[in-house]
Amino acid sequence: MSTDSPVNGKLDPGSTLGKRVRNFVIAIVAIALGVTLFLGLRAESNSVSLAQLDQASTPLEVAVTNGKPSLVEFYADWCTVCQKMAPDIAQLKQQYADKLNFVMLNVDNNKWLPELLKYRIDGIPHFVFLNQQGETIAQAIGDLPRSVMDGNLAALVTGSTLPYAQAIGQVSTFSAPVAIEGSQDDPRSHGSQVNQGS
Repeated sequence: MSTDSPVNGKLDPGSTLGKRVRNFVIAIVAIALGVTLFLGLRAESNSVSLAQLDQASTPLEVAVTNGKPSLVEFYADWCTVCQKMAPDIAQLKQQYADKLNFVMLNVDNNKWLPELLKYRIDGIPHFVFLNQQGETIAQAIGDLPRSVMDGNLAALVTGSTLPYAQAIGQVSTFSAPVAIEGSQDDPRSHGSQVNQGS
């Protein structure tokens, strides 16, 4: 027979009060774990975003004329590979901030159509490495390890040959649209636009 009275100064685990205390402790632990998980996910989601990188990037017009080498990244907000690489790019930007320009060009912005065609962008992220004179010296495409990007940037800063000049990783496919004059369609739509290079 269970009672709510203590046995030898301790609660009987089989008692109603003992079960309530045990359930209360379990509930408190569950709440603590839930809060920890929530805060952990929230902190992770507050990591750097592509929009933040874009806002903090050097304008292309400045990058090709300021005498510093540049890393130009073609990206899109919907590109999962671009999103995955954003924290690494942010860390590299911080590491090389005073030595080179970081330029972000959103492929969904029709303003960059000439650059999309010039660099033949068909997968993103697409990285273009420019020397101090703004000339293209190498390109890399896709999900690249931070060490590969770091190696290329270190060489870019010193004017050395890039060790991973033609690196290719996993990409998000993108076809540069050729806008019909006067059209305001979404560049990813297929209705009134023609894809280049098909």
